[in-house]
Amino acid sequence: MDNINKEILLEIIKVQMPFGKYKGTKLCDLPVSYLEWFSRQGGFPPGKLGMQLSTVYEIKINGLEEIIWKLKKLNP
Repeated sequence: MDNINKEILLEIIKVQMPFGKYKGTKLCDLPVSYLEWFSRQGGFPPGKLGMQLSTVYEIKINGLEEIIWKLKKLNP
């Protein structure tokens, strides 16, 4: 895994949602239903936040949340 991918994964466990219903919630802790809502509404926001949200979405819908749990343990 290259450094960019590692950086993205580390960011999703630390960065907080900057707006909306879940403002202040860490991206990795957003419910999948909220991420699905974004997907149905025409996609994720543009830029880095959208990429981070889509990464969390892909992890969650593919049953890979263990990645998030391990990262949280290693990077409290």
